[in-house]
Amino acid sequence: MTQSLSTVRDPRGWSALIVAIFAVLVCIRLGTPSRFYFDEVHYIPAARVLLQFDHITNREHPLVGKEILALALTWFGDKPVAWRVFPVIAGILTLIAFIRLMWFTTLSRFATIAGGVLLATGFVLFVQARIAMLDIFMACFTMIGLWMVAAAVRLPGQARWRLAAAGIAMGLALGSKWNAAPLAVLPGLTFLVLRIREAGPRFLTRRDCGPIPGISLIEAGVWLGVLPVVVYLATFWPVFFYAKNPLTIGGYWEYHKKMYELQEQVVKPHPYMSRWYEWVIDWRPIWYLYERVDGAQRGVLLIGNPFTMIVGLAAVAWCGWAGFMERNRPALVFFGLYAVTIGMWIVAPKPVQFYYHYFLPSCFLLGALAVTLDQLWKEGWHKTALGSVIASVVLFAIFYPIISAAHLEGPYSFQHWMWLNSWK
Repeated sequence: MTQSLSTVRDPRGWSALIVAIFAVLVCIRLGTPSRFYFDEVHYIPAARVLLQFDHITNREHPLVGKEILALALTWFGDKPVAWRVFPVIAGILTLIAFIRLMWFTTLSRFATIAGGVLLATGFVLFVQARIAMLDIFMACFTMIGLWMVAAAVRLPGQARWRLAAAGIAMGLALGSKWNAAPLAVLPGLTFLVLRIREAGPRFLTRRDCGPIPGISLIEAGVWLGVLPVVVYLATFWPVFFYAKNPLTIGGYWEYHKKMYELQEQVVKPHPYMSRWYEWVIDWRPIWYLYERVDGAQRGVLLIGNPFTMIVGLAAVAWCGWAGFMERNRPALVFFGLYAVTIGMWIVAPKPVQFYYHYFLPSCFLLGALAVTLDQLWKEGWHKTALGSVIASVVLFAIFYPIISAAHLEGPYSFQHWMWLNSWK
């Protein structure tokens, strides 16, 4: 990542257009359905209890996402649009942060624009931005943290405040859902490895070498190691004031031990449970909603864009090869991010898993696809590169009714989109 920012033009206009169109589409029918659907049944009641400062509920997850939902209830009232307004904002911020991550990683106009379009039309971000679940807050803070780290590398003069912002964001991501844990520690570990490689025995104190000149390893450890932990622990402050079994400083260990046990417990099998190898081939999606509600048959299907999720696998493979064999740093970055996030679910002890756990890996898969298409563009394969982006948009348009709770013709309308039996 040695190319200078001064040699290329930032596609801010195109980026703003992509975000604006996404924001409009994601807000259509935001109050539909006008009742809980899917996991909202867990998180909105948990937010209500949180406002009462009475007792611990939904203990298996940290508090940040529920605190944000509780804030929405306080500000906007306890109604469907209010439940989902902050998830929408988080979804828009996720897209913005991803586009900026693409830019600071690649310094390529095509890769940045393509990455933004691919994520906006990749289905998963769109669906998760319209439902009051915790995953969108985890993804939002994670992506902001990665954006800040990538920008700190490109802009060493701004590195200090950007690394501090990254640390805060990663702490909030971990406080939203533990799924962010591998990425919360990745920037600090990467800094450590690169600094040891460049600085040798003086790796702790040298400041005149990479990955960010001017920042010592000790200081980076504060911003990327200590600060996220402090922020994460601070997010539990409401529990100290609960009427029943309040948290104490000495009780942090037992509280988290119980959280871990709840993550590992074997619960009743769910019809939509799946494993990582089914996610990567877009095999087993989830029906968040499919019934007659608000005067019409409606559905919300959580599935990845059938085109980009599959061709993206080849892109990830190419990024791995190009990253290690040709020292293509942007390719290596997105290959690494995908490998770390999907790798966690390959080894995770959580017995019941769902397609929404593929949220973060799918984002980085699309980043890898954008990097791959950018390479094709540079080599003159303009129709192939641009056609792939257009194909993603076309499929998004085709599937839009079934991922946006639109008015459907009748109870069997879902069959129009069921290209595989496993999607039913």
